[in-house]
Amino acid sequence: MSKNYKKPMPPNAKTVFKGVIFEVWQWQQKLYDGTFKTFERLKRPDTVEMLAVVGDKILVQDEEQPDTDEFISVPAGRVDPGELPQPAAQRELLEETGYASTDWALISEETPSGKIEWTIHVFAARNCAKKQEPDPGAGEKVKSRLVSFEELLTLSDHPRFRSTATRFLLWRARLDPEKKEELRALLFKE
Repeated sequence: MSKNYKKPMPPNAKTVFKGVIFEVWQWQQKLYDGTFKTFERLKRPDTVEMLAVVGDKILVQDEEQPDTDEFISVPAGRVDPGELPQPAAQRELLEETGYASTDWALISEETPSGKIEWTIHVFAARNCAKKQEPDPGAGEKVKSRLVSFEELLTLSDHPRFRSTATRFLLWRARLDPEKKEELRALLFKE
């Protein structure tokens, strides 16, 4: 599992903008020469990405949102205020795909940028079963499909693949045969 290197917001940081998703924080930072400069960092809710296993396949999505071009992803979404990452992953998987699992494992936690306080939690959801029709909400058009493990690895290079932390995980698996077999065993419990 990857380590999460999230650096906490400095205690003297102040919110200068609060949007629906993003907050901008600023603070005075002493530099190495003794002078001060304004630093800033974004803050946003953590997100979850799921490698959802159905039989010997993995769910991926062809998705469209009003503010983006069409893209490919694994099931993913935001962690709501007060919600823990795994319950958020369970909720998002059910909403976006209609699938549910009782067999979960945390694969990694990635902080993609030192300038954004944000962690992406990647989970394996094994033995998924269809429980309901998907209900992704008005802001998403989602079409789920099943791909093989090898196809998923190949998708990590697709220019429209947008699952950030999963992409890093898949690249590692493609480059390192040992990591590939570890990931395969984790997903399929071999």
